[in-house]
Amino acid sequence: MDSYICTICGHVYDPGRGEPSMDIPPGIDFQTLPQGWRCPVCQAIPEKFRKV
Repeated sequence: MDSYICTICGHVYDPGRGEPSMDIPPGIDFQTLPQGWRCPVCQAIPEKFRKV
């Protein structure tokens, strides 16, 4: 699974770590994040992320 970086604030979504602050466990691929998910730092939409 690939990591993705927010092109606005630089936050990296790492599927090996998940997103603990949003109750997203490790192992969730970026492409399968829940609908409505946004960057936990700047609230950017997933389309503002690019593969690292």
